Amino acid sequence: MYIYDEIDQRLVEQRVAQFRGQTQRFLKGQLTEEEFRVLRLQNGLYIQRHAPMLRVAIPYGMLTSKQLRTLAYVARRWDKGYGHLTTRQNIQFNWLRLEDAPDVLAKLATVQMHAIQTSGNCIRNTTTDHFAGVAADELINPLVWCEIIRQWSMLHPEFAFLPRKFKIAVSGSMTDRAAVGVHDIGLQAVERNGIFGFRVFVGGGLGRTPIVGKLIKPFVEWQDLLTYLQATLRVYNLHGRRDNKYKARIKILVKDLTPEVFAHEVDAQWQLIKGGPDTVSEAFVTSIAGKFRWPEYDLDTEISETFYFSQLSADTKFNRWSRTNVHPHKVSGYASVTISLKATGAPPGDISADQMDAVADLAEKYGFGELRISHEQNIIMPDVRKSDLYMLWQELQLLSLATPNIGFITDIIACPGGDYCSLANAVTLPIAEAIQSRFSDLDYIYDIGELDLNLSGCMNSCGHHHIGHIGILGVDKAGEEWYQITIGGRQSGALDNHLGHGLAHRARADAGAGGSGTDSAGANGAGAAIGRVIGPSFAREQIPDVISRLINTYLRLRDSEEERFVDAVHRLGIEPFKKDVYADPLFSKSLTLSKETHV
Repeated sequence: MYIYDEIDQRLVEQRVAQFRGQTQRFLKGQLTEEEFRVLRLQNGLYIQRHAPMLRVAIPYGMLTSKQLRTLAYVARRWDKGYGHLTTRQNIQFNWLRLEDAPDVLAKLATVQMHAIQTSGNCIRNTTTDHFAGVAADELINPLVWCEIIRQWSMLHPEFAFLPRKFKIAVSGSMTDRAAVGVHDIGLQAVERNGIFGFRVFVGGGLGRTPIVGKLIKPFVEWQDLLTYLQATLRVYNLHGRRDNKYKARIKILVKDLTPEVFAHEVDAQWQLIKGGPDTVSEAFVTSIAGKFRWPEYDLDTEISETFYFSQLSADTKFNRWSRTNVHPHKVSGYASVTISLKATGAPPGDISADQMDAVADLAEKYGFGELRISHEQNIIMPDVRKSDLYMLWQELQLLSLATPNIGFITDIIACPGGDYCSLANAVTLPIAEAIQSRFSDLDYIYDIGELDLNLSGCMNSCGHHHIGHIGILGVDKAGEEWYQITIGGRQSGALDNHLGHGLAHRARADAGAGGSGTDSAGANGAGAAIGRVIGPSFAREQIPDVISRLINTYLRLRDSEEERFVDAVHRLGIEPFKKDVYADPLFSKSLTLSKETHV
């Protein structure tokens, strides 16, 4: 965990004091709504359907047990007793009062937390692999590089008012679990001739115009990373559109210029600043790494391994949970654990204040007091002794946090939807619950195998529906809620897997097959893919049946039990799935109401 120095702390405290004054002036009528809007967005405060929403930064998804307890305190005192984890590895509180926002930020500042750059047209929270630093297939530890990027980008005067919001993701492993292909800039660690650097993808993004990022630089040495990022952002700042927010993202600029021309423009800018003040030195990297508090592992692991495997044999329920929620660790005798926030009936990604406190206790009891937030909206305990896994699982069961579904159809990614968001066309949470209830049989979902199901309430794609193996998008038809279905999306290459216990060997083997060469991921977004619309949209009550029909088609046509749903879609195309869904008279209403699709 990165530990603030005196300058970090002073900056955050001064920002809180500044925003307190701005809020007071607005409440007294001394600032207009439009004047205050820019200021509140710079501090993560949105106005939602029912109340202000505060998005709190969790840099690269990493937080301490003390910080999680503080978030629980905020949820109890100023919200309705819970928080919502986002696909940007942050947390949101949906029921704050505007006048309380400065007090919330002041409380967060006491544990080195803030909401700076969680909104607005700036560089947002840099995200990474939720197993960063402990992954068994890791080439470099991306946490240090995420922090370097955070320090460079935070309040950067040149990039504080970009044409649109800007998102960066970093992957340090052979397998991309950071979805680098669907970010404005995606960085994939690579090695060339013994030298470490990054493969740079630019122009990815979801929303109204989903596009997979393009490989514009096969290799940038680590020393030159910040100058290359600066050159890329400078080209975007100079040429990105500001007259139309729907065409202002860097993905539109890259598409309009072509990736080749864009890369040429970046190289021209880069030559002006390469080797300049933002060149990263080895001493600087060492100093940043030194501000992290790294675990001190117990290397006497023989007893740990023996006890763990004996419990796997003795308890079938524990064995099932371990297969899905326990993940390989770089240190023998340890594992990482995903705490599922996807129990049926609970909104995906929501966690109560009581659960926050309990998880903080577990992180100290069975780990090193450190936790991670995944962009799949779950919580990770990164360092658990294998000998402690059985006891941890028993305690998680009592908290309703031991659902063994990571990487399967009920591990749904969803935005809050129309229940909260003023931008949403449709609700999402009732749809998620209906699907989870339909697929409640664990044996059945394991037979289905790995499947990412993502759900968004509007085209902004906060639920990343475009890259779900099955994506569901809420659309508005004449004031009614309908849902469009896409299939075949994926967040990374052939293995956009969650490194579950039973899948880890295959994941590492396939990821390693590409080697560390610069071309193994291809030119487009490290293998990410945008799902295809299967046809006209459906009424809310039809969705569970639609999903069932898609699954039945897959089970009937897959070439083996090893072939995943998304791989079957790419092999067969969407037509067999489309035919089976719309052949049912139950869905004739969808065909006759509208032939319009929303892409």
